[in-house]
Amino acid sequence: MSQPLPDLALRGIEEFNRGRFFECHEYLEDAWREESGRIRYLYQGILQVGVGFYHQQNGNWKGATGLLRSGIARLEEFEPETSGIDVAELRRASERCLAEIESLGREKVSEFDRSLIPMVERVSRR
Repeated sequence: MSQPLPDLALRGIEEFNRGRFFECHEYLEDAWREESGRIRYLYQGILQVGVGFYHQQNGNWKGATGLLRSGIARLEEFEPETSGIDVAELRRASERCLAEIESLGREKVSEFDRSLIPMVERVSRR
């Protein structure tokens, strides 16, 4: 599946990579609503992962773990890459973050090392 990403999706990804997860959600939700094809679920997966990190920032362990789990599952069908996005790496890195957040538990969710949050990377063509 390789179609160019629309501007709304690209803006959402830019906001994700800046750690601005609320803004990421806004753009990707709009992209999701405008898209009728299956790729809309890629947008949803990235959105859910971003919202999971948003919840972590706000100390909401249940929201963080639930949304990360949902987003990771949603991304699976788009591996290894879709529309130039390295979905496999995003999913793997998000799984590592989820495991770390789960191990910290509710009481220590705010201690999560935010430097572990992945970027949505483009696939490099050789």
